[in-house]
Amino acid sequence: MQSFRTELENPVVEKDIIDLEKKIRKFREGKIHDEKFRSLRLARGIYGQRQPGVQMIRIKLPFGKVTFKQILRISDVSDKYASSNLHLTTRQDIQIHYVSLDRTPELWEELEQDDVTIREACGNTVRNVTSSPDAGINPNELFDVSPYAHAFFLYFLRNPICQEMGRKIKFSFSADDRDTAFSYIHDLGFIPKINEQGERGFKVMLGGGLGAQPFLANIVHEFLHEDQIIPYAEAMLRIFDRYGERSNRNKARLKYLVQKLGLEEVLSLIEQERIANKVKSFKIDRDAVPQPEPPALIDYPVLDVIESLDYRHWRATNVAPQKQEGFFSVYIKVTKGDIPTDQARKLVAAIRPYVADEIRVTQNQGLMLKFARAEALPGLYVALKELGFAKPGFDSVADVTTCPGTDTCNLGISNSMSLSVALEELIYEEYPELVYEKDIKIKISGCMNSCGQHGLAHIGFHGSSVKANGKVVPAVQVMLGGGTVGDGEGRVAERVIKAPSKRATDVLRSLLNDYAANSLENESFHAYYDRQTKDYFYQLLKPLADLTNLKDEEFVDWGHEETFVTAIGVGECAGVVIDLVATLLLESEEKLEWARASYAAGAWSDAIYHSYAVYVSAAKALLLDKGVNSSTQIGVIREFDNHYVQTGELQLEGSFNDLVLQINKHEPTEEFATTYLNSVEVFYNGIKLQREERIS
Repeated sequence: MQSFRTELENPVVEKDIIDLEKKIRKFREGKIHDEKFRSLRLARGIYGQRQPGVQMIRIKLPFGKVTFKQILRISDVSDKYASSNLHLTTRQDIQIHYVSLDRTPELWEELEQDDVTIREACGNTVRNVTSSPDAGINPNELFDVSPYAHAFFLYFLRNPICQEMGRKIKFSFSADDRDTAFSYIHDLGFIPKINEQGERGFKVMLGGGLGAQPFLANIVHEFLHEDQIIPYAEAMLRIFDRYGERSNRNKARLKYLVQKLGLEEVLSLIEQERIANKVKSFKIDRDAVPQPEPPALIDYPVLDVIESLDYRHWRATNVAPQKQEGFFSVYIKVTKGDIPTDQARKLVAAIRPYVADEIRVTQNQGLMLKFARAEALPGLYVALKELGFAKPGFDSVADVTTCPGTDTCNLGISNSMSLSVALEELIYEEYPELVYEKDIKIKISGCMNSCGQHGLAHIGFHGSSVKANGKVVPAVQVMLGGGTVGDGEGRVAERVIKAPSKRATDVLRSLLNDYAANSLENESFHAYYDRQTKDYFYQLLKPLADLTNLKDEEFVDWGHEETFVTAIGVGECAGVVIDLVATLLLESEEKLEWARASYAAGAWSDAIYHSYAVYVSAAKALLLDKGVNSSTQIGVIREFDNHYVQTGELQLEGSFNDLVLQINKHEPTEEFATTYLNSVEVFYNGIKLQREERIS
């Protein structure tokens, strides 16, 4: 592998990229344990695919914002390093696939030339901060939440408190009470409010999440002042880092910590932790995300297309007025969320004369364009239609959200993307009027983990399998009744029945036909579902779950020709045998170097947190030496007291717990940073000496 050198001007990013190249080289040489390298790799947006030997790269686009130049850069990178395709995600990211691990540092460097990062797009970090795509142009919004989402992105990127958490954390900002960023399924979700004094703030939701076991978030603040949202999130992250589960990843999200400790205890810990925050108040720069300049005013030709039915459908379903008078947002429905790079380039060229230089990726895997004038809409429609991007029904029943499924994902059970195409075709061909129905959402995931957000769908499907006649049949778990209610309230879809995947189209037909025939006048799908009850739908769909009359083609998944088998993708690289205790001690030494560097830079809070990490990592190493493994940081601290301090093997003036947890008893001042760093230096040197004596 060639040694890589970046020419970037940003020294922080340059260090990141060079460090990645060094770590890849050490991994190839067997000097870094597979699990440790996986954690490091994921935190750099590099995710193993189902196909061995290649990676998916997730590109982090805060609140989905991307410029024309950035789209073109990402397209060039996908052509050079990946499969010439851009995949839009439900977290407003872009993913590219089939990338060689060894080429990821070069790829990253090229992206950063246009201010695009992959840092912390995956892994146990703060994931992409999402927002309503229409933030800043929404006629109903109290204020633009984009600067707040941007501030969260900047503040927590590379922040020591959230680099090695037990699991990922997700934040969202909705533009208004319609809650189109789904606050209720986020670790922290924010909905804008203005109090009686005219001050800006947010309703705050905590502890939500989808996955295999969905949890709805709790309201923890009806109004939290705008200057307090970052301090609150920082304190929460510090508590999650310390108390969160680390051994069982299936129970490691914040929602499980709330379940384990209770909401009141978690909130109490958050309040106690605030003294240790880097900041007690954080003023958001409201001008950090200015609106793009509208396109130059030109004489747009009058086109006959405005008389066509197709144009009228598109105009009614894919165009919305902005709060900026005279301008419109235009939405592009993207099938499967996939845009080939040649199409992406043509798209940028086609829309440039008609809209502003800013695109937002939407949570349903589409695109939103801004600042189109009314007289520009016919020309824009013609340009989009030539590229296949003018299908009506954005965010309607006909706009199905899907994850990649078995196309590329290690965890995929069935082919969700091909199924989504089949369901959309069904709507357009048999229920064309439903392109106007935007109160019912269909979402599909390839497995139970809900990357396609099936848990918050009115009609959801996730990949599964059933057995019949001694064979495995690809199946879907049908989920019903989920979705957004508004202002932080949401519903989790209920599991109703499993049916063979090839019958999913018939499942959808049955549901839509029954809703049309048996719903009351103006009755919402939620009300209809609640009135009929889950058992009604089980009985309705039961004939489609009958496995005694399977046809040969039902043993084959959507998009495939071969007989279905349940197969989880293989790992990326072979593991190596490494002394885990020695590895943890080396990590402790590396973190100690980070603490010293932060201290030298006057970053007292960062120096303190790195020092805290040294305590935990070094203590964990010695506990492993005795065969003691704890699943949380707080557990490591307590077990170290039990096995080393109370037994007299290690002499401390007090308990290890009191020594380490000084971190949340003091302000992050230079004086405390000096004391804390000096004490961890002494502790680490003592640990290292004891380890050397033990193995000599």
